[in-house]
Amino acid sequence: MVARALHRRSGRTGEFVAINCGALPRDLLATELFGYEGGAFTGARGDGRGGEVRVRGPGGTLFLDEIGEMPVDMQVSLLRVLQEQSVTKLGSNTAKTLDVRVIAATNQNIERLISEKKFRSDLYYRLS
Repeated sequence: MVARALHRRSGRTGEFVAINCGALPRDLLATELFGYEGGAFTGARGDGRGGEVRVRGPGGTLFLDEIGEMPVDMQVSLLRVLQEQSVTKLGSNTAKTLDVRVIAATNQNIERLISEKKFRSDLYYRLS
């Protein structure tokens, strides 16, 4: 509710989207966030998919709930998106510039996850 309220009161014009990082398998999480080109993998739609990071802007808000559950290799991909402010669909070589606010939440102790190498400290810094 807080993330949705922040989006509404911010004046951002794009959509608000919430993704539960703990509820999606790693591969599905990647396609949900970043999208994919048609034929990028077995079972991919022929016309591809935009991905929540791409289709909710400009001016959208992406709420990553339970980010502490996100696999470390996905954290690397998310960190790249936040640093570069662009995203590349799976199976593509073309990046798209982003204008999206990212809000993240977890019920886990992030400092403990960082010390256990289960959460990247640079991603924590970037989100902060």
